[in-house]
Amino acid sequence: MTPTMICKLTVPGFLSITIVLLASQTLSAQKKRIPPGGRIAIVADERLAALRNAPNLSARLISRLSRGRLVSVRDTRRSREGVVFYRVVVTRRTSGWLQSEAVISSWRHGDEERLRYLIAGRDEFDRVARAHIFVDTFPHSRLLPAVLLMLGDAAEEAATRLSREAQRRFERREIPTNGAPEFTYFMNYSGLDRYNRQGVTFTFDRSSKQFHYEGGTWREILRRYRNSPESIEARKRLQNLSTQK
Repeated sequence: MTPTMICKLTVPGFLSITIVLLASQTLSAQKKRIPPGGRIAIVADERLAALRNAPNLSARLISRLSRGRLVSVRDTRRSREGVVFYRVVVTRRTSGWLQSEAVISSWRHGDEERLRYLIAGRDEFDRVARAHIFVDTFPHSRLLPAVLLMLGDAAEEAATRLSREAQRRFERREIPTNGAPEFTYFMNYSGLDRYNRQGVTFTFDRSSKQFHYEGGTWREILRRYRNSPESIEARKRLQNLSTQK
């Protein structure tokens, strides 16, 4: 077994879900102020999250909302083009009109499937972030095992890419031989930061200089959904992870 270091982000838990990966998004939501009044929704597709001063795609832009932002829905309006807009409150001082497809919520029919589709995108980080939103918004969804499996797969794909980037960044000639241990440069690689903020945990194999996803969501599937089809795949991934270590 080659020496392996663990890169962890310690986050106080909020949900009963035990893995750090699922607790971090809830903690983030706790820190955010919930907009007053209305029905709460969360921005999941930031590509459409342009807050405007009127329910029209040509209306003046007030701001662009980031993924994960909470909004309070107060009214609904359909534009001449057939696009549905929500009048939303972002803060006590900021409100406007937002295209309805930019947000998801637990009170709107079909949002589980729509967010599940968004999680299947190409970018690993987008998949991780949107999966967190899914877990927070739909904690009892029948789709949760599939989402957890996708989240873990996205994290492992990210680990492969991060390994290549870190190896290029920390070529041996750039690391002083009489300075800090080489593996600590990898453990402090800035490319890990945004994943750590999402609660993703990686391991680092010093011998191969490879990051790997720690496997928290796969273990969670085996713990909570042991009879699901996803549990078979989760077990395979954990076995593969054990072999790599």
